[in-house]
Amino acid sequence: MHHKRKLLRMLLAIILLLPLFLQPNMQSIALSKNGSTKVIIHYQPSEENTKGWNLWVWPEGGEGKVYEFTGTDKFGQIAEVEIPGVHKKVGFIVRTDSWEKDGGDRWIDTTSGIGEVWVKSNDESTYPSPPDGEYRDFPSFQNVKVKLHYYRNDEKYEDWNLWIWNPGKEGRRVNFTGVDEFGKVAEFTLSDPDGIQKLGFILRKSVNGNDWAEKEFNDRFIMNFNEEGEAEVWIAQGQERIYVDPEFIERTPKIINAKIDAFDEITLETNVPFSIEDAFQDIELKGGEIKEIIPLTGTADSTNKILIKTESKMELASNYTITFPPFGESSLKMGKVVRSKEFDEMFYYDGKLGNEYTEKKTNFRVWAPTAQEAKLVLYDSWEEELGEEIEMAKGENGTWTHTLTGNQDGQIYTYKVKIGDDWTEAVDPYVRAVTVNGDRGVVVDLDSTDPKQWNNRKPKLENPEDSIIYELHTRDLSIHPESGIKHKGKFLGVAEKNTKGPNEVNTGLSYMKDLGVTHVQFLPIYDYRTVDETMLDEPQFNWGYDPKNYNVPEGSYSTDPYNPKTRITELKTMIQALHDQNLRMVMDVVYNHVYSVNEHSFHKLVPGYYFRYNEDGSLANGTGVGNDTASERKMVQKFIIDSIKFWTKEYHIDGYRFDLMGIHDTQTMNMVREELNQIDPSIIVLGEGWDLNTPLNSEMKANQKNAEDMKGIAHFNDNLRDGLKGSVFNDQDKGFVNGKAGMGETIQKGIAAGMNYSDEIATYQDPEQVITYVEAHDNLTLWDKLELTNPEASLKDRKQMHKLATSIILTSQGVPFLHAGQEFMRTKDGDHNSYQSPDAINQLDWQRRYEYNDEVQYVKGLIDIRKKYQSFRLTTKKQIESTLNFLHSSEGVVVYSLNLKAHHDKGKEMVVIHNANKERVTINLPSEAVWHVLANENDAGTKTLEIIKGDKVIVEPYSTFILKR
Repeated sequence: MHHKRKLLRMLLAIILLLPLFLQPNMQSIALSKNGSTKVIIHYQPSEENTKGWNLWVWPEGGEGKVYEFTGTDKFGQIAEVEIPGVHKKVGFIVRTDSWEKDGGDRWIDTTSGIGEVWVKSNDESTYPSPPDGEYRDFPSFQNVKVKLHYYRNDEKYEDWNLWIWNPGKEGRRVNFTGVDEFGKVAEFTLSDPDGIQKLGFILRKSVNGNDWAEKEFNDRFIMNFNEEGEAEVWIAQGQERIYVDPEFIERTPKIINAKIDAFDEITLETNVPFSIEDAFQDIELKGGEIKEIIPLTGTADSTNKILIKTESKMELASNYTITFPPFGESSLKMGKVVRSKEFDEMFYYDGKLGNEYTEKKTNFRVWAPTAQEAKLVLYDSWEEELGEEIEMAKGENGTWTHTLTGNQDGQIYTYKVKIGDDWTEAVDPYVRAVTVNGDRGVVVDLDSTDPKQWNNRKPKLENPEDSIIYELHTRDLSIHPESGIKHKGKFLGVAEKNTKGPNEVNTGLSYMKDLGVTHVQFLPIYDYRTVDETMLDEPQFNWGYDPKNYNVPEGSYSTDPYNPKTRITELKTMIQALHDQNLRMVMDVVYNHVYSVNEHSFHKLVPGYYFRYNEDGSLANGTGVGNDTASERKMVQKFIIDSIKFWTKEYHIDGYRFDLMGIHDTQTMNMVREELNQIDPSIIVLGEGWDLNTPLNSEMKANQKNAEDMKGIAHFNDNLRDGLKGSVFNDQDKGFVNGKAGMGETIQKGIAAGMNYSDEIATYQDPEQVITYVEAHDNLTLWDKLELTNPEASLKDRKQMHKLATSIILTSQGVPFLHAGQEFMRTKDGDHNSYQSPDAINQLDWQRRYEYNDEVQYVKGLIDIRKKYQSFRLTTKKQIESTLNFLHSSEGVVVYSLNLKAHHDKGKEMVVIHNANKERVTINLPSEAVWHVLANENDAGTKTLEIIKGDKVIVEPYSTFILKR
């Protein structure tokens, strides 16, 4: 009898594939039948909110994309989005192009390939049905007729019936009277002269005179009536969903999840419920013994998710199989166990990974502790489909090794690992050279990639505060038709000297040297995902914040991406050219996320380890692009540190800018700093210290609020940025330079490098920890922002506002940062987020540089002043407090003095005046004396522009005056 019951269950058990309803009052949704996942998102902005909201949508584990709203209804805006492939969860963010968010990350359950939600402005909740009550108009019928099919996987239909009603009216009982191949059938009608728009029902069990002895779920509603008021639906035991088409119902029960979540714990989930009694009787664990089974959902009599405890700890590199008739068989996959402290301690490997080349042999070692087997795959070319597979030997702490004898310079390779029943192929995460598009690794003799005169002689840098950073995209510098640069868009284009643009102005490398900056910070130059290196004849652009191979230069910036060595040699050539021109090089690194989890080597080699996950098992998304790396785990931390050390030693890099540094933990960042101190303490480290929504303890996050725990690591000061020009998240918001009152204290604190900020803003302890800036590659340029906030202002006034903002940056304590082209008032035609916009938007416009030559010379003069006077580059909080003194000033004016004698600067005192008013102002100077003007509304430099005798000075509108006594 027992076997007969199992057989019947195997024939009859089903799961739910496409839902009509998830919750009461949910409208009928069209079925998705084309292998894509559909979501319908309703958004209600606040009445006063007129921003250009759109959506950032991503499948769990996948890359995000912008989608616009496509319609409106009485609730608000509607977006219907179809994502290729079937995904169980889809995330979305309501945001603007400048990344102002309305709420955080939100998720839609799309297990069946479709989902619909409602969200409201300033409300973090995501509603599965209209939050303010049903607002949609549904047809009304005086008579409705329903045929309802019901399936129980336990086949126990006795005593189950329906309670049906028209909302607001009395209900009645309906019995199941028929049977079909699906299960039991109930056919009934309901009449009401007042009309019926939806029919409510509850599935219940009536026993021994108790009509409500048991029920499955609460109120459910049928609303998908045809024109005659008829509906046919299907329901199943243990599932709340209602179905309108049985063809979409998979008729085979199966295990949908079987994961090892601890060394002695398995989480098992099925598509239909079962009883714990059946589980104890039927489940077998091949390779281990079951100790205990605990329901995680439902009850002991009806659950579809259980915790299985094993008698002894499991060997993670072994293949365990769980069998549960009639649900079938499944190999166990790695779950939370790989994210446990015990896993880290057991499998941490502190040796060298990747390939180690010598002329006589090459050693390969890959970390894959959950693999049962590993292979080294050798290829003869980048496009060869099948390679030679070589078994790797099991090494220590979860590593696999193999050695190839002979000179392997140029050998193409990948790794294959078997985890459970699946083989996956991956590029070596530690690889230093790759084939075109980075799809396969290459063994390389790195010594052979060194250009002529390659050396590690760097420009002098006494203190981090002496740095003046210039942020640049490799392609932007040279791609303009009039750049005068031969190798447009390439590393070699940056290396070209003495190039000329319109009217013989300096361009490229010579221009940056002449401007006087000390560091050129490059947007990502590692191998990133989104530019196709096989199609470089077609214009392609991306900022590069989509990592693929962290330790390899990007091929699209080389003259030959098919030759693995070319990109390496040409990047080194660029860095050497910068050093030769007395410029240091900063690399933008993006260890906080990858382009796509499922296709990245990290996930292929050790699934579930390298990334953070939420409690429900979904990928964390503090980055906003679908995933966060877990720097607090030992092997992720090791990878970041090993990568930084490699770039530093092999490429002679002088600084690192950590993208979304707030995703990382403070310990990892401190270890990076310590390792760099051992190599070269003058290497600077800076990052975006934003407080991001990632599942990491707040005191561990590497953000501005924890700056006091990260000595020698700098953070971008967004408080000063927004104080100067207005919030980057609100186009119309103004700041100090463009007309917002009451900003004096904000500007003063920023000028003093945030040494007096409250802990809620930042805990800076030293001026080297503060990056002072007003614009960067993200968001609107300062010029574009001013055009939006001050459209009535004259061209002259907007220029003056712009110069005022830049002058405040270059005369503030801390480390000043300029966005390339800021000095000639760069515009991107109002593009908030030009990460993949055309060259016409992103290029440095050398014609504009010529036309704005006066402004360029002004910035150059300010840089000269900063470099000459140490008082603008104070190195401790104590020095700032004793040297910088803010003087009384009126609204829209900030005045301060610097004690030049305290730092052996030539002169006695410096006074800096920033007037953000549209009228000239008269300022009282600290004493009656002879004052040398170094900067006024038109000019700046180390030479005296004019001499003022007395104790007053008239300062022109929107201008900075610098006077020396």
